Amino acid sequence: MLEDKFGRQFHYLRMSITDVCNFSCDYCLPNGYQRDTKKSFLTVPELNTLAKAFAGLGTSKIRITGGEPSLRKDLTEIIALCASTDGIKHVAMTTNAYRLEKDVQRWFDAGLNSLNISIDSFDPHMFMSITGHDKLGSILRGIDKALSLGLKVKINAVLLRQYNGNEMSRFLKWIKDKPLTLRFIELMQTGDNLKFFKQNHISGEPIKRDLLEQGWGQVIRDKAAGPAEEFNHPEYEGRIGLIMPYSKDFCASCNRLRISSVGKLHLCLFAEMGIDLRPYMQQADPAALQQALVELLSDKEATHYLKEGYTGATSHLAMLGG
Repeated sequence: MLEDKFGRQFHYLRMSITDVCNFSCDYCLPNGYQRDTKKSFLTVPELNTLAKAFAGLGTSKIRITGGEPSLRKDLTEIIALCASTDGIKHVAMTTNAYRLEKDVQRWFDAGLNSLNISIDSFDPHMFMSITGHDKLGSILRGIDKALSLGLKVKINAVLLRQYNGNEMSRFLKWIKDKPLTLRFIELMQTGDNLKFFKQNHISGEPIKRDLLEQGWGQVIRDKAAGPAEEFNHPEYEGRIGLIMPYSKDFCASCNRLRISSVGKLHLCLFAEMGIDLRPYMQQADPAALQQALVELLSDKEATHYLKEGYTGATSHLAMLGG
């Protein structure tokens, strides 16, 4: 089992397969995707070596991320290789759901278990204002299709004071009869969004207090779960999640590592430029990659230092898929 010097075990790999995104969300890529250099993203054989190496060290869950992963034409093949890797019990994906309605059946057939879908507003006009795309209707139909297939679905909404700050009642109404989790994510400061962050950051702590006062109860986290604090209510089929990276001890439960779309290990979303592990993948040598991972974990910090305004090498969130 991969374990750092603080006793945290890593059951969960976030595997980026591209940093390209076709949305232009105001808090992430307000000017759209900008490619400053030519990039060669990890190939299917390289991703296969990566999955085997992590599975051999006790990782049981892989999340495929981007950018937007569905922009890769070989996404279905990548899902299938993760699902067929010995030791991997859960294959998830984070997506803007642009292709969900059209492709979710193929993803499910390839072995996908769960989806995290970004929807920052249920107002079609506000959704288009945030993302630059009039796709909310198609995305909602895709969600219904995913649920009908039995996929576990979570919706991610970034809290934004000037955009969706007054939509809480609308969000709650939507999950009344939906068997999914709606997760509110605190806006995080990155290298290029300081002004936007100061204008729009909303703390999740007051929302948590309101939920508890309204009869929501906190759910015990699974070992391979993400960082969200989840809450349920007897009158709601859906759940609420809160991801609060500025809260005390947020990093104490860290259980994931990140590999970028070009093969760099990021010990934290807000770490420095990343450590190049692609040569091990190119050599198709899972054992050597495992040895490197074990050695490198000794450098993982106890916290991300976000409260001190530290953003590391994260210039925008599409770099590593969050």
